Amino acid sequence: MKSKAPVVIGSVFAAYLAFVAVVAIGYEPTPENMDWEDRQVYNNKALAELVIGQDIGSVRQLLGAPDFSEAKSIKDSALQVLFYRTHHEKSDGVTTKDECTPLLFKDNQLIAWGSDTYKQYLDEAPTGI
Repeated sequence: MKSKAPVVIGSVFAAYLAFVAVVAIGYEPTPENMDWEDRQVYNNKALAELVIGQDIGSVRQLLGAPDFSEAKSIKDSALQVLFYRTHHEKSDGVTTKDECTPLLFKDNQLIAWGSDTYKQYLDEAPTGI
C-alpha cells in the first residue's frame, strides 16, 4: 500500500508557493508601511505627480500622512503646510523639517511646494493674534 503523504505534502507546498506568489505580486505597501528610505524615494516620485489646485485629500491619499504639519488663518483663508521627507541629511534616526519638502495649501487647495514654500507660509501674518 502506497503512502499518500508525499502527494499531500507536495500539494500543500504547491498551494503555499501559489499563495506567496499572489501576495508578493499583488501587495503594494502604503507610504506609512514603508521604511524611511523607500518612503523618501516614493515621496520624491509622488511629488512629480502633483498639480497646482489639487485638493489636500487627494495629496494625503497619494503621499500618506505627513511627517509634520502646520496651519494658520490668514484673513478669510486657511493656510496649511504638510511636510514630507524627501532628502536625507544625517543618520540620527530622527526626521527633521530640513529633510522634508513643504507643500502649501490655501483653503485645502495646493498652491505651492518646494524649498521657498515654507518661507511664503511664515511670511503671511496670521489673524486673531
